Amino acid sequence: MKHRKVHLAVFCFALAALAALASVAARSGRGQSKSNDQTQAGTPSSSSSLQPTAAVRERRVAPGADAAGTSLFGAAATQNSSFMFNLGWQFGGKQQRGWYIYAPLISRLIETDKDAASGDFASALSRWQKSAGLPASGILDDTTLYQMVSAWQGARLKDKTPAQAGQMLVAPVSDFYDTSRPDELRQVERETYAAYKRMVAAACADPSLNLKHTAAGELAPDEKFFKIVSAFRSPEYQAHLRAQSPNSGRAGLALNSPHFTGRALDLYVGGEPVETKDANRAVQVQTPVYRWLVRNADKFGFRPYYYEPWHWEYVGTQATAK
Repeated sequence: MKHRKVHLAVFCFALAALAALASVAARSGRGQSKSNDQTQAGTPSSSSSLQPTAAVRERRVAPGADAAGTSLFGAAATQNSSFMFNLGWQFGGKQQRGWYIYAPLISRLIETDKDAASGDFASALSRWQKSAGLPASGILDDTTLYQMVSAWQGARLKDKTPAQAGQMLVAPVSDFYDTSRPDELRQVERETYAAYKRMVAAACADPSLNLKHTAAGELAPDEKFFKIVSAFRSPEYQAHLRAQSPNSGRAGLALNSPHFTGRALDLYVGGEPVETKDANRAVQVQTPVYRWLVRNADKFGFRPYYYEPWHWEYVGTQATAK
């Protein structure tokens, strides 16, 4: 009986010891788990149960952000594809519709070669709008278009003082679209003519244009592209033209024309040389020659009159470099 009591006491003691050890181990395990969480949360490279959660969070957030951006400019692209042909606005006292005719100039202005109905175009437009102090919506609405028109018009010739005889030369008939033009209608301001000849030489050297030219880099006699349609026009001659086209309005024949200076050149870029109907201008702005001018004319000091694809004004390379 005595031995049985001893054995029972030993068994109870051992059982109590095991219970105590189990309790200590449980507390130790809980403390270690907390320490690991803190270490792994502060060390991105550690292997942790938090990393998969963070990765999932990144995968969920990033596509969502991209989708939001795509959705934003996707909606703008949809609006642009409509406005490109249907936006109502006015210029020169005439109702205008859409801005598709000006798409090459717009693309150059906002520095993109993406399709005007694409999200990438809308994104580039939004950057330009922001730089111009407009809401960066990516939508080319009438407010944005008028701002672009202001930029283009502001870059044109400022001084319309008529040129004096000593400032001009008579260009050869080989430079003109109409070789029957009289001497007084073949006058060009000297610096402008020199810049024009440099520009023509560069165009002739560009194989993408496939211009017919001589070995000296001159346009061939039967090549019409880049030939001068009109240069210097006196105020008297301009008044004569206006009398012949009484309905031309301010969008057609200007009262105070840059042609007075001898520094404005109408160049043949395709279609009817100087017809302002939308159908004709839509043809002209698609020609490789016009698109080349949009990309390169400023290198030679020329700026466009956006409404007339054929009309280019010499402001000098210092001005275009700005």
